[in-house]
Amino acid sequence: MQETMTAARILLFARPGSKAGQLGSILPAEAQVRRVESFDAALAALREESFDVVISDHGDFQALERDAFNQQSAMILENIGQGVCIVGLDGKLLWANPKMQALSPELTAQVCEACQRTFGDSAEVDKSRPTHHRARRVSLTGSRDEYFEVTITPVQNSRQEVIQIAAIVWDVTLGRRLQKKIDAIDVAGRELVRLDAESIMGMNVEERISLLEQKMLRYMHELLHFDDFAVLLIDEKTRRLEFVLQHGMSPKSRDYDIFASPENNGISGYVAATGRSYICHDISKDPRYLQGLETAKSSLTVPLRLQDKVIGVLNIESDRLAAFNEDDRQFAEILARYVAIAINTLDLLVIERNESTGRIADDVIEELAGPLNDIMTDASTLMEDYIGNDDLRARLNAICDHVVAIKQKVKEVATPRGGIIGRQTSKADPLLAGKRILVADDEEIIRETIAGVLKKVGCEVVTANHGAQAIAALDQHQFDLVLADIRMPHKNGYEVFAAARDAYPDIAVILMTGFGYDPNHSIVRARKEGLSAVLFKPFKVDQLLAEARSAMTAKS
Repeated sequence: MQETMTAARILLFARPGSKAGQLGSILPAEAQVRRVESFDAALAALREESFDVVISDHGDFQALERDAFNQQSAMILENIGQGVCIVGLDGKLLWANPKMQALSPELTAQVCEACQRTFGDSAEVDKSRPTHHRARRVSLTGSRDEYFEVTITPVQNSRQEVIQIAAIVWDVTLGRRLQKKIDAIDVAGRELVRLDAESIMGMNVEERISLLEQKMLRYMHELLHFDDFAVLLIDEKTRRLEFVLQHGMSPKSRDYDIFASPENNGISGYVAATGRSYICHDISKDPRYLQGLETAKSSLTVPLRLQDKVIGVLNIESDRLAAFNEDDRQFAEILARYVAIAINTLDLLVIERNESTGRIADDVIEELAGPLNDIMTDASTLMEDYIGNDDLRARLNAICDHVVAIKQKVKEVATPRGGIIGRQTSKADPLLAGKRILVADDEEIIRETIAGVLKKVGCEVVTANHGAQAIAALDQHQFDLVLADIRMPHKNGYEVFAAARDAYPDIAVILMTGFGYDPNHSIVRARKEGLSAVLFKPFKVDQLLAEARSAMTAKS
């Protein structure tokens, strides 16, 4: 004991003449002893320092222990993160900790009113049941769009009578605001995908894309408070990320060759490959960043998910450092799911067109083969049953002929024409006859069909099955008109357009696109530079010839 006391910090509470005072003379000289003679001084010492041993008379020690506990409890209430208060049965505030005192008088009045309404003089309390299980929780709203949860508990005496009311006030404003924002984004997302046939009836593909872009801009501004964004989709064939929608981005950003790969393809390539969102707090310190917004300082990129598949990315940029936090990431991910659905609804996805070409007729005929064969079988059976009834047999035979005709018509209508639908003509066209035309498209059926139509009206046609081949043809021959698909391997339609205009400044060029897809906003760029027209697949022969005539007329 002596060895233990030697290095101890000791509080000696000894009133004059007390027994505890007599112990002071036997304490080791090496011990750190603080001697006090009054109760208040002992409490002050316990507040200021930490002691290993407390020595006092028995009666003083019990009182000191009780008051020290009460003092500790009071300290906890003073520093707790929630507002705590005691309210009388008449609804008057009796005590409040500093957190409660910092709340507005209007909210404090609401808390007191709720306490009195629940357990006060006017409350109906069942005296036959113990009240210690009757805590209540109520929700209150502050004057500045603030939200609070209040737990109200009765304070009882030994006879289980309510004598006071305790309330704990929790500030849940942040959580409620987050939930309201999530709900608002959910509503906006539902509106975003409500692009049904009725709402977009009469719009061409460019107008539908513009509608989606306008809605995106509106919701970005109102809900996320950002205006500069881009939507990029993954080309399933090449894994290249291609622009579909954008606002505020630098024209330079559309020239990047970005692929869905975690390395050396910027932040968008990383997100597209991994499916993980990415917050770039400072673009100057992030080696993955590729410039989108010219004045960008930070960015947020989230995946576009269609069910469990990543089909692209949504990239948002800001001219402020560290403009995005985890809440923004969560909100953007929710909105991005709706964007993916909306894009899919508008058929803007990069579709493997070559795989689908040729399947349409087979699928349709396969679906109708069973019912049509059943009709043929029933009609043939009835013809055998009604031998001698020439009139009825003639009618049944006509039904069989109709079934055969239906099969043929279905095959004709359903057979893919590579986007060219309608009547073909073999009559020479005075505006087009003798014109040399270059047709560039990576789909053979489309390329050859267009070439066949133009040859029948007297044109001399050269075909190219990709962009580089088309540019090589421009170097070898002079053309009056170029028809080029926007999306081709090696060189795209815009690059063919640019090469044609460089070689022959007055040459007429028509770009073609399927599914409303316009990588890098080629149509917008080319139109500013003299593009003659755009044909959206599928188009009719009459449309093709009309645009070709118009281009020749404008050139003349």
